[in-house]
Amino acid sequence: MNTEITFPYPYVIETLDQYYGLKSHSPKKSVSKEQSKKRFLSRKGAKKKFSILIATFWSFPHVGGLSNYIATLSKGLKRQGHKVDIISPNQFSTSKVKRFREIVTPNLKHFFTKRYGSYNDRILNHKRLIYVYEKMLETVDLERYDILHAQDLFTANILGRFNEIYGKPLFYTPHGMFTSNRLKFNIIKKGSVEEAYFTELESKAIEYASHIIVLSDSFREPLIKLGAKNRNITTVITGIDYPVNQRQEKETSSKKLVITCVARLGPRKGHNHLFEALAHLKKYTANVEVLIVGDGQMRETLEKQKKALGLSMVKFLGSRDDVPVILSKTDIFVLPTINDSLPISIIEAMHSGTAVISTNCGGIPELIKHNKTGIIVEPGSSEQLAHALKFLIMNQEARHKMSKNAKIHAENHLTIDSMIRKIKNVYIDFWEMN
Repeated sequence: MNTEITFPYPYVIETLDQYYGLKSHSPKKSVSKEQSKKRFLSRKGAKKKFSILIATFWSFPHVGGLSNYIATLSKGLKRQGHKVDIISPNQFSTSKVKRFREIVTPNLKHFFTKRYGSYNDRILNHKRLIYVYEKMLETVDLERYDILHAQDLFTANILGRFNEIYGKPLFYTPHGMFTSNRLKFNIIKKGSVEEAYFTELESKAIEYASHIIVLSDSFREPLIKLGAKNRNITTVITGIDYPVNQRQEKETSSKKLVITCVARLGPRKGHNHLFEALAHLKKYTANVEVLIVGDGQMRETLEKQKKALGLSMVKFLGSRDDVPVILSKTDIFVLPTINDSLPISIIEAMHSGTAVISTNCGGIPELIKHNKTGIIVEPGSSEQLAHALKFLIMNQEARHKMSKNAKIHAENHLTIDSMIRKIKNVYIDFWEMN
């Protein structure tokens, strides 16, 4: 097995050299968009069916929005007759992955220590993962695909470098702003070598991409700050297939009003703020049931908070595969997230005909029109959340009106057919570009 490592990429070396104050020996190589265009101009012409590679650095299938998006995109494209392959690191041989890791780790430690005197554990671990993923992708015949669609900045970097040979239309869909999100939650520190490293990878992903397809307009400003051109960004709101449900109106006072939150139990989703809000509404919740759907690292902490606040109306349901059934019995859907892109759970709730309360995060305001299809509150504000909950608990007419408006909006704009039509048009534009 060849033990020569192809990482770090020259542009990463230059960034790290600059951070550590070294004179770089590896000049940055820029990717010319015009050269990239010329490479696939020879393919100009009408093409009804594409062969498409969707690739991600993260595990697939997996729990979460990224995995749902990839599954939906693949399903919709296949429905229209396109050939679609999905590639992720967990699909490759674990024995080969182990051998690659054993080879690359000491090589990377030696490289960093010799060049910089030490190594950063997070960067070392990440570059190890990237190296293994790249070696796996090297075994894929990219020539047989018409379209390459990277679902994260790391895949965009690897496919971008490979694509200098193949000249395929390479699309990039970020599902979050990697560096800024980690700075926000103190996972990495401002001014650190980690910030410099990941920022360079984000910028290079943009440079390599033929076009960027984003989930909401909220991505535009941060991408432009990293070097993207507004004209090279297209927003396509996620759509889903949602089962037709027979929503039963609750006409008797004996039935409880149901509030549901569907989300992974992690610190970003803000369940603690929901519980704080509910603690202020006890005199309004005698006939209310709160269902917490999902599981995760925060479950034990949240169960303790529920007990401490005396929230007997709260029930933890864990992970469920019958979310549409639960939503069909829900009166108010709440997602108190403090950091998000475009939550599928909100789209599902809107399709179900449920009044929605969520936060001013990412693309959520592009889904929920305040006081029309739902209510928007500021992330982390238990007080605003309590006020919104009280309003919808006490106002059946407003609740029903928002529910109806949400369902109409979802059926008109948040379907898989609408999403696939727009993405396919972007593909075609670049296939037929002149």
